[in-house]
Amino acid sequence: MDIGNLRKDFTDHAPLLREDLADNPFEQFQQWLGEAMAAKIDEPNAFVLATVDAQGMPSQRTVLLKFFDEQGFVFYTNYKSAKAQDIAHNPQVSMSFPWYALQRQVKIQGRAEKISREQSLKYFLSRPTGSQLGAWTSPQSKIIDSRDFLMLQWQKMREKFKEGQIPLPDFWGGYCICAEKIEFWQGQPSRLHDRFEYRRRDNDWEIVRLAP
Repeated sequence: MDIGNLRKDFTDHAPLLREDLADNPFEQFQQWLGEAMAAKIDEPNAFVLATVDAQGMPSQRTVLLKFFDEQGFVFYTNYKSAKAQDIAHNPQVSMSFPWYALQRQVKIQGRAEKISREQSLKYFLSRPTGSQLGAWTSPQSKIIDSRDFLMLQWQKMREKFKEGQIPLPDFWGGYCICAEKIEFWQGQPSRLHDRFEYRRRDNDWEIVRLAP
């Protein structure tokens, strides 16, 4: 199937200029995330997380950003999942926010570190009951026979925790990606896109323009 002619020229947005950017990449990210939310993009906090396993094989999956500040970007997962095993072997990861409707991307590279159990508990308790039970139910990334297995496990967990507060599993929690590089990409005509990369320099950030 030849789809070489499937293309779109990016003509809907003004160029991204250096003077448009905040000096701090987290302020710039907050601005762009706010604009993505205002544009009612589906799942504006969804990003593609790339990891590498012990054999050097890369893998990607979509996860949800749940918190960020100048310490980094936080998401939650099963600590026995494939992504968690990759991170245990190599904590260097990459994340990408594909805001296609705004012809924008944000790419972040850095080191993933587990957050405290207290932080994970606080978020876990804010989740809907079904999601809390789901964390206990799924042996994430493991081979299972059928969906019926999942539903049976979910019913068992619902019965087990039918009274009182559902506890935080010891195998579930958050990671913070501590950014070293953050790139903001704005689509432009003729593939002459605007790309600016923030590079961490000690306690400050250097901003450079990259060729598209």
